[in-house]
Amino acid sequence: MTYPHICQKKIDKIYIIYYAILSKNMDINLLKKLGFSDKMAKVYLVLLGLGPSSVRKIAESSGLNRGSVYEILKDLQEKEVVRYYKEDTKQLFVAEDPENLRQVIRQQEEKLRSLDNNLDQLIPELQALHNPGGDRPVAKYYKQDEIRLILEDVLESCEQSEDKKYLVYSAEGLRQDLYQDFPTFSDVRIAKGINVQVIAVGEGGELRGLDERKWLEAKNDTPTYIIIYPGKTAYVSLDAKKEMVGVVVENEGICAMQKIIFNNLWEKL
Repeated sequence: MTYPHICQKKIDKIYIIYYAILSKNMDINLLKKLGFSDKMAKVYLVLLGLGPSSVRKIAESSGLNRGSVYEILKDLQEKEVVRYYKEDTKQLFVAEDPENLRQVIRQQEEKLRSLDNNLDQLIPELQALHNPGGDRPVAKYYKQDEIRLILEDVLESCEQSEDKKYLVYSAEGLRQDLYQDFPTFSDVRIAKGINVQVIAVGEGGELRGLDERKWLEAKNDTPTYIIIYPGKTAYVSLDAKKEMVGVVVENEGICAMQKIIFNNLWEKL
């Protein structure tokens, strides 16, 4: 049935009002779960109300520019919820039966099945890379301006452990430089109640509190620090440019072995 006394602009206005009411009452989030963006949902709902329409008309009714509407219509066609046809020289778009939305679900299911098959091949490769710090060591490298991070990690790890203790091989050639970016390290350690046992390689070193120290004579200067703390072993040394570099190895087995070696040496000094 047609109403010739109603002009086209009034009809379009009716459709816009209809769209606004529909949008307000319809669960737009459901369309989003089907992969619709806000603009896609807007164009789709407008087209449902307008019926066969040109890009220009859809743009005017939705308030979007023609370029955006045209791209959105292509996406909706891929979802098989919109189709187009030619009438004379015009290209018109029309919404498919909303029942076709079920096809969108089937498309998503197919993509998920394909993704699941791909994961069957990818997961073993990812598992080979995955390391929770158990069986295989994890090594982290630090440049000179990052050495402070190692010291902070020592304090944090010890603070969270039951015995609040770590072990150190202290090198004479590196002793002054190691704490240059963290001069209050010993004060913070003592304040946190963290104990340390130190085997000082070469001369030097002093007791500060909550620490024990023994000395090991060395004919050659070996500027390397080894810090053994909960689950980790840190090595700090000098590179060819005489700059500090650090490596922290996270592995319970390596840490346990280093403790055994340290404790045996400690008893003999």
